[in-house]
Amino acid sequence: MTGTSSQNSLDIELIGVEKSFGPQKVLDAVDLPVAKGKTTVIVGGSGQGKSVIMKHMLGLVEPDQGEVRVFGRDISRVKKKELQEIRMHFGVLFQNVALFDSMTCFDNVAMPLRERTRLTGTEIRKTVMDKLEMMDLPGIEHKFPPQLSGGMKKRVGLARALVLDPKVVFFDEPTTGLDVHKSNEIYRLFYKTQSQLKYTAVIVSHDVPKIFKLCEFVALLANKKIQGCIPPDEFQRSENPYIRAFVETTMGTIYSSEREESDLYEFEED
Repeated sequence: MTGTSSQNSLDIELIGVEKSFGPQKVLDAVDLPVAKGKTTVIVGGSGQGKSVIMKHMLGLVEPDQGEVRVFGRDISRVKKKELQEIRMHFGVLFQNVALFDSMTCFDNVAMPLRERTRLTGTEIRKTVMDKLEMMDLPGIEHKFPPQLSGGMKKRVGLARALVLDPKVVFFDEPTTGLDVHKSNEIYRLFYKTQSQLKYTAVIVSHDVPKIFKLCEFVALLANKKIQGCIPPDEFQRSENPYIRAFVETTMGTIYSSEREESDLYEFEED
């Protein structure tokens, strides 16, 4: 199903996960490996249950059947305190960013540090300012979210998601509401931070094929199952009927993004 062969090479693994909400079955025997230090993108049609998979990984939803293993532990069977400790290693960039409008950008980013660590005020300030600088956001620490553009809000949200130096970062539709230029800025920042910090990334996205440039593995959710979790090149050539239908619907029968997006990942050397 994927190039990852050892359980030690996985940060997260869904094994036979089933989930229903009332009479509606959303996930049916879902298997999904998430490779350590790599980027896995979950794609699929609207309403298929992509965000439900992410909620299972975060421990916000428990499976009806199956296991959700994070760092080797089935989080549906651990105590609340242990789940909280596991979540200490998570960062999340929400679709709507979820910044607090009444708090400055500095305080938004600092909040996880204040709630989950015993760092001094000086240490917190240095950490927050370092993350804002990494996001190319100098001088905005005293501004409030309503004063920022949509792209800047996303970058503040990413700074907050990374402020605890998490092992795994979850991205729920990270470019929703952004134009092409601002979306590309977010992708460049994602590429830069993931390359520097080496975190495992799980991305739920509709932005195909651009998102393929960022990832090592693509997982298609269709017919309530994961229809393969494979590298992007293999995904585009797959004979799986669900994958073929998705590729033709989203990219056309001839995939031409190499030409159309050749400048998307032209990064300056640091």
